[in-house]
Amino acid sequence: MLHRGQESTDGTGGGELTVPMAWLYAEYIADELLRTGDLMPPTSFEFRAGRDALALTIFLSDTDGELSGIRVVTQLETWLSLTAYDQPWQDWVRERMAGLAAEAAESGGPAPDLELAEAAWRWLQETELLAPDLNAVPGGGALVGEDEGPKVWTPAWQLGLPLGHLAIHLF
Repeated sequence: MLHRGQESTDGTGGGELTVPMAWLYAEYIADELLRTGDLMPPTSFEFRAGRDALALTIFLSDTDGELSGIRVVTQLETWLSLTAYDQPWQDWVRERMAGLAAEAAESGGPAPDLELAEAAWRWLQETELLAPDLNAVPGGGALVGEDEGPKVWTPAWQLGLPLGHLAIHLF
């Protein structure tokens, strides 16, 4: 099985299946971080948003294509800084995705990791989730519960990113 950065030895690709190991591993790490934090039910859209945002961060921050289990702990600070509230995360994602797309076009080979990352990024941008409006100013009335307060449709990445950031902190 091939994965990112490897080519078939016969130079033709041989019709072999290319396995997107880098993306699958990033998604696994993100899933484990979120499950450990126990912030959302794993079946919720919010959990998926957090997992996809965190997986994108993990995948795109691995510039050498050498993400390994041993290095996960050493990367936590990097992932925290990338997912911090005051960082232009979506601009960083766009730049890194464009760079990887250019590399893939240049190599001419399959890029299944990039395809899965692009699908996650599309979902995070195009999907909106109904969430509490954190910018709403209380009208001075009685306090209401979380489910009763004002809600707003929010792009999934805007919910997933802070969820992923908090999961890293809780790890």
